[in-house]
Amino acid sequence: MIKRFILAAAIAPMSLAAQVPAAAASNVPPSLPIDRVVAIIGDQPLLWSDVLTAINQRRAQGLQLPADSAAQATLARSVLGDLVDEEILVQKAKEMKLEVTDADVTSAADRQIKQARSQFTSDEEYRNELRKAGLGTPEEYRKGLIEQYRRQNLQQKAFAELRKQAKPVNVSDEEVTAAFEKSRSDLQKRPATVTFRQIIIAPHASAAAKAKAKARADSLLAEIRKGGDFEQIAKRESMDPGTKQLGGDLGWNRRGSGLVPEFEATMFALRPGDLSPVIETAFGYHIIRVDRVQSAEVKARHILIAPVVDSADVAAAKVEADSVAAQWRRGVPYDTLVAKHHDPTEEKGVLQPFPRDSLPASYSAALTGAKAGEITKPFQLANPRGQPKFAVLQVVTATDAGEYNQNEIRDQIRAQLSEERSIRQLLDELRKKTYVSIRM
Repeated sequence: MIKRFILAAAIAPMSLAAQVPAAAASNVPPSLPIDRVVAIIGDQPLLWSDVLTAINQRRAQGLQLPADSAAQATLARSVLGDLVDEEILVQKAKEMKLEVTDADVTSAADRQIKQARSQFTSDEEYRNELRKAGLGTPEEYRKGLIEQYRRQNLQQKAFAELRKQAKPVNVSDEEVTAAFEKSRSDLQKRPATVTFRQIIIAPHASAAAKAKAKARADSLLAEIRKGGDFEQIAKRESMDPGTKQLGGDLGWNRRGSGLVPEFEATMFALRPGDLSPVIETAFGYHIIRVDRVQSAEVKARHILIAPVVDSADVAAAKVEADSVAAQWRRGVPYDTLVAKHHDPTEEKGVLQPFPRDSLPASYSAALTGAKAGEITKPFQLANPRGQPKFAVLQVVTATDAGEYNQNEIRDQIRAQLSEERSIRQLLDELRKKTYVSIRM
């Protein structure tokens, strides 16, 4: 929220108009030469036209160019300082033997070209505008963009390495207050946010349905053990829509990567080529085969047979959700209700402020007008894996839209100022080790 120290790695690609040096040049005092060397970094020169291009890019992002020549000169010196830092980062990346592949840059450049070309009705108009802008032919424009993206990628990689060495810098309360006041008018408005805890109630299959699913899984395991092709059987029988067509392939997984505990424990206990017995999770019954194992990772396949959940089971889940809401309002502890009723495959809530306008429609409707501490009525959730589930929420905090006050973002400002200063120190150290001659 507070204006950051600007690096080229953080500059988004501009539209075609934003890359036209002439647009910026028209606002530069006429007494200054159109092009000349304004700095040398190592053995690389920086030209006045490079400064004009950078200024123009920032104008396209909303920068207002000062009207008087003294302020324009100050702006130009500031932008030149940023360009020096960027060149130092590029040179440092090369020194560290950091590399950027063609694939890293050509796709981004081609997207930018597609966006620029879409602004014109014909190839001829596009070519003429490129020529007027001083960007050459479409081929030269593409070559220039690729080089721009290559430099930005090198800067990003060098910057990432340098951040690992950055040491925290102390920031006083007075400095935080001053930064807040200076940037107050530029701060975005605070969106309306909400945090909540939830209990998700899933329909439970009947004992008869579970027994039928277990029997089917047992028969498939027997078929595989007799020589049946695991992948073909998974494609034919598995009820996991995400892996069925892949022959049950789960890819590589690390511990704690989001698999349910029972499944993960069984998978990591198997050796390559091993089959698991039929195991039960909240999703149903699984057969697991481990294909490969490497350091801390397992590549496996599975077959899921889920018990059939019918309309009576869904109706029972709705009754259970009504009961959970009633108990919660009577003061039954959240942890007690979660342990007994919550679907373990679902999150327990959003305890960081979440923008209200980004909530799913069902959540937004349930939380409309709800105040901190209130418990919602149960509402239905769509379930892409099968029958619907029901949610009951408790609002933890609810914040209206408005302007931020200093206390709300004080820690964020302090952290940002500290990071900016530590980065500035690192860049200043690099400047001391690099030949830099400013000639403006």
